[in-house]
Amino acid sequence: MRKTILATAAALVLAGACSLQETPYGFYSGDNFYQTEDDAESGLMYAYNALNYLEYLRGIWYVGDIPTDDMYPKSDEPGDIHMLENWTVTPNTELTQYYYKYCYIGINRANMVIEKIDGGKLPDNVQDRIVGEALFLRAWNYFNLVRTFGRCPLTLKPISSLEQTTSPLAGSIKDIYDQIIKDCEAAIERLEPNKVFGRVDKAAAQALLSKVYLTLASSKEYGAPGYKDMDINVADTYSKAADYARHVVEDYPTLYGFDPDLRHIYNVYAPDGPEHIFIMSTDRSGTHEGMYTKIPLQFLPNNSSIPIFIKYPDGTLEKGNGNGWGVFLINDDFVTDTYLTTDKRRTELIHRAIYDQYGVEVSPSPVRGYYTSKYVDPDFIGERTSARPYLIRFSDIALVLAEASGPAEGYPLVNTIRGRAGIGPLTPGLSLEDFRKAVIDERKRELAFEGNRLFDLRRTASVTKTVQEAASLTEEEAAFYPIPQREVDLNPNVPSSNNN
Repeated sequence: MRKTILATAAALVLAGACSLQETPYGFYSGDNFYQTEDDAESGLMYAYNALNYLEYLRGIWYVGDIPTDDMYPKSDEPGDIHMLENWTVTPNTELTQYYYKYCYIGINRANMVIEKIDGGKLPDNVQDRIVGEALFLRAWNYFNLVRTFGRCPLTLKPISSLEQTTSPLAGSIKDIYDQIIKDCEAAIERLEPNKVFGRVDKAAAQALLSKVYLTLASSKEYGAPGYKDMDINVADTYSKAADYARHVVEDYPTLYGFDPDLRHIYNVYAPDGPEHIFIMSTDRSGTHEGMYTKIPLQFLPNNSSIPIFIKYPDGTLEKGNGNGWGVFLINDDFVTDTYLTTDKRRTELIHRAIYDQYGVEVSPSPVRGYYTSKYVDPDFIGERTSARPYLIRFSDIALVLAEASGPAEGYPLVNTIRGRAGIGPLTPGLSLEDFRKAVIDERKRELAFEGNRLFDLRRTASVTKTVQEAASLTEEEAAFYPIPQREVDLNPNVPSSNNN
């Protein structure tokens, strides 16, 4: 993979079209819209719905897991997914093009909501809630962009014509983070604790900001490319990460907390469980993909369309789609080297066999490798399911607090997670440095297959030491993906070489 400047031509990011004569995606006029609260809600939902675009949704795993040590795609899967697996991504790799494009679609839609509603005629409490959520969504999409591609254009106004799409690059990666922080802080001020399935609230904004500060602090500490020369105080930045994570962990005990039942976290009928701070609002009753998902098909093996059953250690069976594609497979070494044999995150959530409705193992087995049952909907309707990505989870933020704050505060949090998994406590008496490394290892076990792994490797400058397929690269080459060539070609303000 060659490293090149990571930027965007916002025109094609939003347009997704080769012809300059076509109307870009996501463009619409707000001149006669947002006159009522219903209008404002519709505009906000339009911004949320950008997350549901097929290649953006699947990009959670394409980008977050496939290039790492935890997952790989089946060998005969067509397309550019193997470029991600093998670290041969180029500016013409379609999957990263899509991911980049949909980030900016989400940003443009959030920008429209912020501009048209903020300071308008709607009641203050309505403005605060809707603009606060839109600010979160803008920050969320920029956080995905900057961690994936590095320096890119920073666009804070809605784009409604091609003439507005040649945005220059941000001055630096830090400038993008400064805007993310500003948006999160404004969202926190505007939002209240208000847990609603598929939406974000004050706790979600605090959670996102804690992850932002942890990324900055650890990236600087580990000398990650793009961050090592940033003018930030590592200790102060860790402290800010801890402060915001602490609010999430301590301030909302009736809304958020550790789910004592590991499997319940992944129950499609419990999207409002205590772990779920931000979860996508999809449901099998939807009429088209995006309203429902096909996520289980990506993970489950194919059984010639005959429903499969997953057997758990207690003997219970869970029904799953039998027409799975089995695209996302788990590396054998990741299972055996990462988990103790008694770890419930292995015995309950990772499998190598399928069963019939009577609990008899299917043989010969169509299973190609280990797969996870984190994404199973027993009441699927054909290919339509209610399985959802876990965008921000309480345990993630508890581990942010543990890593940022250190052993004194962190040990009980890590040990709660380990205890739920049925394994013993973390080795006591670790130094701050060793404790933080142990927390990152715990994140690998707890958050596996949830789209976090690549970003943990990048912020600790450990991609090439960890991922066999990236071993021939430098950390600089592995730090960011190249900007899509289509964007470079159409935006004269975006150079074609990387200067992150």
